[in-house]
This record gives sequence, structure tokens and C-alpha cells, in this order.
Amino acid sequence: MADVTRVIFLRHLRADTSSHVLHYKGDQLVRSGRGLSFWFLPMSSSVAEVPVDDREVSLIVHGRSSDYQDVAVQGVVTYRVVDPRIVSQRVDFTIDLVSGSHTKQPLEKIALLLAQMSHQHAWTYIATTPVRTILAEGHARIREAVEAALRDDASIHDMGIEIVSVRVSSVAPTPELEKALEAPTREHIQQVSDEAAFSRRAMAVDKERAIQENALKNQIELAKREEQLISQKGANTRQEATEKAQAERIAVEAAAARAHIEGEAKAEGIRMVEGAKVDVERDRIATFQNLPTNVMLGMAAQELAGKLRSIDHLNIGEGALGPMIQQLIEADTKRLESKS
Repeated sequence: MADVTRVIFLRHLRADTSSHVLHYKGDQLVRSGRGLSFWFLPMSSSVAEVPVDDREVSLIVHGRSSDYQDVAVQGVVTYRVVDPRIVSQRVDFTIDLVSGSHTKQPLEKIALLLAQMSHQHAWTYIATTPVRTILAEGHARIREAVEAALRDDASIHDMGIEIVSVRVSSVAPTPELEKALEAPTREHIQQVSDEAAFSRRAMAVDKERAIQENALKNQIELAKREEQLISQKGANTRQEATEKAQAERIAVEAAAARAHIEGEAKAEGIRMVEGAKVDVERDRIATFQNLPTNVMLGMAAQELAGKLRSIDHLNIGEGALGPMIQQLIEADTKRLESKS
């Protein structure tokens, strides 16, 4: 909006750089440009202010698809004025020379025109397309259709307006249809989630089974090792007992052999001693064998007397004393004869 200042009977106008000002006196254009600032007489002047910056028009379309489903489309159409003089001839942009605002609503008129044309082209696409295709491809297809139609429209070019861009922000069905369309997808997602949960549970069960199998294998291995240990201990015990028995047997055999050797040595010693005694006795007997009877009796008496400590009394019968004395006398006689 232009800034108009009143000084007595004169007016001063200052416009923004985004606005193109057209100053007419009668039917003559005396000034034209962006961001102008000038003095003028209000009684003989007419001023039009045309915004030349980018303007946006809301695009709201409610249509029914080829399969009779309601669809709502929301978007924005951006345009700008490229020829202010032509557009001011088609649309009234005259401003109030006191307040500086437009006397009519030119921007609303242009927005209504663009909205109706956009609505027409968007509705045409919606009416000839199934709802699933609209929801899947509607953003790009509606934007392309509306933008191409507006840019190719000769009436818009003749107005000095250029379409900058068309944006489609949403393409949505009714809430009931949306729920119905989402149901299969939700079920599929739920199935995938359930399958993932089942897979995790199955994986957990497999891991638990693997852990238990591993533990069981470890127990079996430990049992085998324990069995081997017990067998080895038994073998060691048997070997130790065997070695001990063999050692004891060897010790007993050695003791028996030593006792046998000692016995044989003792026996041999006894045999030698006894043999010597026998030999001595034999020689002695042989010596006594040729002696006369009286000599032997004398020697026997002598030996007997040597072994007796005391004799309390001695009884000698007549039958024994007579022959004994007789023999003694004979012995003495022979001894004397031998000396002579």
C-alpha cells in the first residue's frame, strides 16, 4: 500500500519497491515505475498501484474419483505480475488518493480467477483417475496438470501474469476411506511385526536350545572325563597294589632265600660240627676198640669219677668187686712186666 501525504492542496505519494505505480492525468500516463515518489494534484490525477512481487493463491479442491470416492486436494499457486500496464487495464488497481489503499479488490479478483482455473484442471484429473492412483501419484500428477494448464492458458498471458510455481501439499481421502485403505496395510505391517516377533522368539528358543545342548555336551564330556579319571584311578590303584604285592613277594622271596641260605649255612655248620664230633668219636671208639676190657673199665671209672661231685655212699656187690679187683691186679702186673 502506497503512503500518501497531504500538504494543503497537494499530495505526496511514496510507493514501495515491490509496487509498480502508474500516474495518469486524464487518459495520459505521466509516470510509470517501481518505488516512485512524487507530488501531484489530486483533482487532476489518477494513480494505480500494481504489486509486482510473488503472490500466492490457495488451492483447495474437493472432487470425486472415477471409482466414486471423495478426495480433497490442498496446494498453493504462486504468480507475479510481469506487465503492470496490461494488468491494470484488465483489473482495476486504482488507489484512494487519501488513504493510499485500493478502491477495489484487484488481488482478490486475480486470486479467484487463478483458483477457479486451477480447481477446474485438478478436478478434471481427479474425476478420471481411480482413488488409489490419485493417492499414490496425485501430488505429482495434479501439480503437473495444473501448472501446465495455467502456463499454457492464453488468457493469463494476456493479463500480463506469469505462473511461478504450483505446489500440492496434500491429497487425502475421507476419514472413512482412509481407514479402509489403511486396513490392509496395517494388517500387513502387523503380520510383518508378528513374524518378526515370532522370528525373535524362535531365534531365542534356538539359542536357548543350543545353550542347553552345549551344556549337555559339556556335562557328557565331563562325565566321560570323570569316567576316564575313575578308570585311571582304578588302574593306578591296581597297578600300585600289583607293584606292592610284587614288592612284598620279592621281599618274601628274598627273606625266604636268605632264610634258606642261612638255614643251609647253619645246617652245613651243624653237619660239619657233628661230622667232626662223629669223626672224633669214631676215632675215639677206634682207639678204645683195641684196648683191653679192664683198661676201658678203668677209664670209664675215671671219667665217671670226674663227673661226680660227691658220693654219699657206694654199694659194690661181691659179684662186681671181685672181678674188678682181679682185673686191676692183672693190669698192674702187665704194666710192670712191660717196664722190665
